Amino acid sequence: MKNSIAFVLGATFGLMSVLSLQAQDKLPETWLATPGKLLLSEDFAKPVEAAIMAKGKPPTIGWRLRPGQWEFVGGAMKGTELKADKHGAVARLPLAFTNVVVQYEVRLDGCRTTTFSVNDAKEHVCRVLITPAGFSAQKDDHDHDGPDKAEVFGKAALKIAQGEWKTVTVEIVGDEMVARMDGKVLSGANPLIACEKANFGFTVSGEGASFRNLRIWEATANPDWAKHKAALSAASGAQAN
Repeated sequence: MKNSIAFVLGATFGLMSVLSLQAQDKLPETWLATPGKLLLSEDFAKPVEAAIMAKGKPPTIGWRLRPGQWEFVGGAMKGTELKADKHGAVARLPLAFTNVVVQYEVRLDGCRTTTFSVNDAKEHVCRVLITPAGFSAQKDDHDHDGPDKAEVFGKAALKIAQGEWKTVTVEIVGDEMVARMDGKVLSGANPLIACEKANFGFTVSGEGASFRNLRIWEATANPDWAKHKAALSAASGAQAN
């Protein structure tokens, strides 16, 4: 049964600041998940390993940096949409996982939208979308022409200036996900999110967005999630009033 919850919190509930260069691998504070083994640590300070492609098969290792223009400048990976592609820029990496904590830093360099996208072996699963006006989290349309539709869990208003680095934290455990930025929290649940994931990636629509300090940890359920969830619900109810 589908179940979605969306909550937006003010700075009072902020748990994370931008990771410093001196503490990039420090475990982030979390709400839904408990981080465990580090699966991936990528600063994007230099060009990443390119995807190994076999005809008619998806890449099994390395980053696929297309469509779009991808470059490594100023200690970060920058993606820009190319009009000729008629598609947003996409950077994707194969990685098998189920429950994770993801943290990365993003900077808007003129783009309309950038996303962190999670996918299974065939289709999109869920994503966090970031624009200059804020961010949202959603379960994706998993069959395009079929009956399944995207389900937006919530939207958070947040003015994001060009050139300003922001830290994004995404937690996935079972059929639930949590996305956080600048003390604002979005939460949602859908059975699709519990599937085995095959890859993840970044997308950029428009002039450009940059990424750095990506970390991904295996995760288990946070024993305090029920308490956090109750606090989120209470805060959401207070805002509604």
